[in-house]
This record gives sequence, structure tokens and C-alpha cells, in this order.
Amino acid sequence: MSGRQRTLFQTWGSNVSRSTGAPSCNSGTERPQSTGISRARFPAVAEAAGAAEAEPESDDDVLLVAVYEAEKQLSLENGGFCTSAGALWIYPTNCPVRDYQLHIARTALFCNTLVCLPTGLGKTFIAAVVMYNFYRWFPSGKVVFMAPTKPLVTQQIEACYRVMGIRQSHMAEMTGSTQAFTRKEIWGSKRVLFLTPQVMVNDLSRGACPAAEIKCLVIDEAHKALGNYAYCQVVRELVKYTNHFRILALSATPGSDIKAVQQVITNLLIGQIELRSEDSPDILPYSHERRVEKIVVPLGEELAAIQKAYVQIALSLELLVLDLLILQSSVTS
Repeated sequence: MSGRQRTLFQTWGSNVSRSTGAPSCNSGTERPQSTGISRARFPAVAEAAGAAEAEPESDDDVLLVAVYEAEKQLSLENGGFCTSAGALWIYPTNCPVRDYQLHIARTALFCNTLVCLPTGLGKTFIAAVVMYNFYRWFPSGKVVFMAPTKPLVTQQIEACYRVMGIRQSHMAEMTGSTQAFTRKEIWGSKRVLFLTPQVMVNDLSRGACPAAEIKCLVIDEAHKALGNYAYCQVVRELVKYTNHFRILALSATPGSDIKAVQQVITNLLIGQIELRSEDSPDILPYSHERRVEKIVVPLGEELAAIQKAYVQIALSLELLVLDLLILQSSVTS
């Protein structure tokens, strides 16, 4: 990380108290000197670590579970932020690195960001990177991805798993067809949730959603955040419980005019806009020339019959109107 980059913990400053036993969070490129976990700070982890030493064949997952449970029990004063994990952020290099994606992902980690990219240029990839880092930084927090339709919800959960490999056992998809009691159980047991905004509004109003535990909120098709749309309701409800969460808004078309864009910015608490068009210098190498091919599809028998009936009705109405006009003119004369 460069000297100018700051973790979310550092951004909050004095509002978040740092424990003396916790490892420091460096703002430079230097990583924490020890990647271990302080046993004095996490007694439950110390017991798990001792058991692991006594039984070398124990699965590493036992230690991970112990860390998760210890943090839940201790209710960390810094809002659940792990200073060891937060000393750095992770960006995947197992696929070609695009400079604009790297830049936008870095920005979105430290500021509520509206990302406007043409379709097919990696908005979901950026979202997956941001979600994974908050998933790491807040081991007991929740990460939420909202999309307006069920197909988009399903598409995004698959894409995020492919990009960053978040454990599937920690992810869940929820739509209106998911029973309310089942959703409450999912909120308690899963950490990365993919759902429609209407479901989120309902769960917030019922108290099923642990609003204070949400640390990252990703909003797809963000241009819909106008008026009293469900996206706006979700954000308004969340700020009643906590201000310590990040918002990442995604859209290919942020708005039809300046007024609409400003509404989206205001409703989603946006602090930074990352806008690219197909003509942007850092996008051009990845924008492929479009070839438009016009294909005329003939009507089937059923549609042809409907078209014929529609035309006959239109002609009949036109003749009726003409007859009425002639009758009216003859009466007045």
C-alpha cells in the first residue's frame, strides 16, 4: 500500500479505539511483523492453538472457527475490524491486471463510490474485490450485494465466487421466495449475502437483519436509487444503526440528466465517482469495436393473425370516425 492509502480503521480515527495488545495497522508497504494471533487478546484462540499443537492432525478450520467465535464473544471495541488483516488489501493477479480496475477497486475500499463503466468491462470483478477485502477485514461482519431482480442475484453470486473464491459455505442467496424464518437463520449463520432490495427492506423492518453488523453494501443497477425505491429505503434504515459501513454503487448508465445523477449520489451517500466511457484512454485497450448486424425475423402464424386482426380494427375505427365527421358536417349545414 502506498503512503497515501489509509485503511477504514485509520479513516475512522479517534472514533475507533485501538487495543494495546493488537498488532498495528501500517499505512506503508511494510506488512505486520507477525502474522500470528495474540493469545493474551484472544483466550479462546489460545485454547484452540494449544489443542492444535497437542494434536498435529487437527484441521486448520478449527482455529478459524475459534477466532470467529472469540471475536463475536468479545464484541471488539473497534467495530469488529481486524487490525492484522486490515494492514493490507488483496487484489487478484491470477488474471490480467487492468489498471482502471485496480484504481477503481482501491478507491472503492476507502470511500463510498459510484462506479460507472460500460457493460462488459468488469463492474462485477471490482465488486468482488471490494467485498472480499471487507470480508477479511471484518471477520464477524456481514457483506451484502443487492441486485434488483432474481436472475441478477443468481448471476452475481456465481461471478463473485469465481473471481475471489469466497467460501461458498459463508455465502447465501435470498429472494422473495425464501421464507421469512429461513432468512432470519441465514442472516445469523452466513456472512456474504446476495439478495433483492425488497427482501432487505422487509428484513430490516422485521428486525431479522443485523443492521449494525453490515460492513459493506454493494448496489447493482444503482441508477434505480431514486425517490422511495427500495435501495434508498435500505440506506436510510442502515444509517439509523451504524455509520461504519462502505457503499459501492454500480451502474452502466448513472442517470438521464444531472438532476437524476445527483439524486443517486445523495440517496446512496456517494463520496467519489469513478466514470469511464468507451473512449476513456484506460478503457480503449479493452473496448472491442462493435459490429451491428440487422436480422429480420418473420412473424409466426399466431402473431400474423393478431397483426391482421389489429389492422382490421384500426381500419374499422378510422372509417367510423370518417362517417361521424360526414354526419356532423351534414347536420350543421
